[in-house]
Amino acid sequence: MRDELTSRLSAAPVVPLIGENDAGRAVKTAEALAGGGLSVIEVVMRSSDAQKGMEAILAETEGLIVGAGTVLTLDQAKSVRASGAQFIVSPGLVDEIAEYCLAEDIPFYPGTMTAGEVQRAYALGLREVKFFPASLAGGVPMLKAFSSVFREMRFMPTGGVSAGNLAEFLALPSVLACGGSWLTPNEAVAAGDYSQITTLASEAVSIAQAAR
Repeated sequence: MRDELTSRLSAAPVVPLIGENDAGRAVKTAEALAGGGLSVIEVVMRSSDAQKGMEAILAETEGLIVGAGTVLTLDQAKSVRASGAQFIVSPGLVDEIAEYCLAEDIPFYPGTMTAGEVQRAYALGLREVKFFPASLAGGVPMLKAFSSVFREMRFMPTGGVSAGNLAEFLALPSVLACGGSWLTPNEAVAAGDYSQITTLASEAVSIAQAAR
């Protein structure tokens, strides 16, 4: 799974976030994203039924790599893994989640925003981390500074990334991929305007290909 995930992110280095509480809409949103060329999807655990939405996407779609985001505790990490999550993302770095994912060979992207957090992740054995919140944590200049010191680390900027600055982030060799919710606007999901989501995904793929 790790090799396949890396391969897909190399081809389309954008990870859309789905934060939908309704399983049916979550599945349709995932299908719309896949229609635009994005097949690695993060379902954020920010609502009571988000995990059910992730389970529905895994059960009712084919060809997607689906992970769980906003995972806050070790118990939650174990729960989403049991539900089928193929990678895990956290807003911050928690040692016990990192150690669990490393032991189980689960791709894990903990949030980091300081040199100390990146160094801690490196010491734990991680070589890929989330950079969050990217825009507030210093954006591209901060990533350039990190990359000059942590030469083996790769970053997934999330938080404040949009179609307007995606190319700037992806131009950095140390950026593995960018995550973002701009691809799944709440109003489009609520209105069932899945064609808009497909269009946004396709636009992001085009930007990524041009940047790389």
